[in-house]
Amino acid sequence: MVSLLVVAGLIVAAFVGFNIGGSSTGVAFGPAVGSRLVRKTTAATLFTAFAFLGAWTVGRNVIVTMSEGIVPAAQFTPVAGVGVLFFTGLSLLVSNIYGVPASTSMTAVGAIVGLGLATGSLNEALMFTIVSAWIVAPLVGLGIGAVIGRYVYPQLEARLAFTRLERQLVQIDRSGSLPRPRLNENASSRDLAGSVLVLGIACYMGFSAGASNAANAVAPLVGNGAVSIDQGVLLAVAAIGLGGFTIARRTLATVGDGITDLPILAALIVSTVGATIITILSYLGIPASLAVSTTCCIIGLGWGRASRAVTLAELATPPSGDAPGPSLTADALAAPSTEEGEPAAQTVGDIAAGESPDTEVRQDDSPSVPPIGEEDVEQLTAESLFDPAATTRIVALWIITPSLSVAGSYLLFALLL
Repeated sequence: MVSLLVVAGLIVAAFVGFNIGGSSTGVAFGPAVGSRLVRKTTAATLFTAFAFLGAWTVGRNVIVTMSEGIVPAAQFTPVAGVGVLFFTGLSLLVSNIYGVPASTSMTAVGAIVGLGLATGSLNEALMFTIVSAWIVAPLVGLGIGAVIGRYVYPQLEARLAFTRLERQLVQIDRSGSLPRPRLNENASSRDLAGSVLVLGIACYMGFSAGASNAANAVAPLVGNGAVSIDQGVLLAVAAIGLGGFTIARRTLATVGDGITDLPILAALIVSTVGATIITILSYLGIPASLAVSTTCCIIGLGWGRASRAVTLAELATPPSGDAPGPSLTADALAAPSTEEGEPAAQTVGDIAAGESPDTEVRQDDSPSVPPIGEEDVEQLTAESLFDPAATTRIVALWIITPSLSVAGSYLLFALLL
């Protein structure tokens, strides 16, 4: 009976890792594949390699926390391990049904918390630290995004352009006796610099995903001794890689619903900020959500961009009946950025669809950014990037899904097991 439960646990763990790889590969390498820097197979290979590096290094700390820190390792019986993994897999199903990137980490922790509450073995001090990090990390992402959006993003937008190459950046030259790699001869030095940036950040996202998500798939199995930490990392990354080579091909084609409307520059910024936050938390052994941190950074980036329409003094002035003050939203990232009404920077969705704007004129012009307080707030919020109803649904599910995981796990272990 025990051996059958261990096998069931391994299967469920592989299913969780498979789905993590399918969703995370598209988000990390969508811009790189869409702009034809790498092929889908190369993207899956790089993602798997860097996810392994992240899981094998800082990801171990998260595995330790989830396998023996939140509740004692002895609580992870074979039955308990399968139960926890079941609720983690269920969260992925719910998020796919509603089209919302629910936090696998938060839901997995919720299932473990339910086990701890049912058995009276929950480490409350550690959970206080973890929940505090869940609150602080998105606020940090929001704040960093706002500062970058107000002071840095317009300068970068005026100087950087990302184009979609007609053929891959690195090609195989078969003219000689032995095939050898060579760079795309049509790629300019600007293309090369932008390509290195896009590809480097994609690999960094893969590292962060491996560091934070490997524990979600195997922590209960490590806790009950079914596998060691090393074996757990290998199992998780193998399943994540399988997802990257199979079901991720669709997410790579659509480039992830969460970032398709973002300008490519904004997507790179929020990816870097989100991955850095999660990597630091993983090093500290704290499981946290990459989706939550990056989404908050997107909102902060858009708000900071819109806030350039007013000075700090105007922002600090309380509105009155005679001067209601400007209406600032996070829609600025989709708005025109020049007085001539040129379209916003190329989006991730554009490069995935094969649409390439004419960037020659903008590259020849000397970059000019209006000073803070002199930009038109109506232009900055000309187009809607965020749907308030959809945002409310996403945030609600981020709260509801882990809560349901805690409740369901508690009822399972308190009443049935």
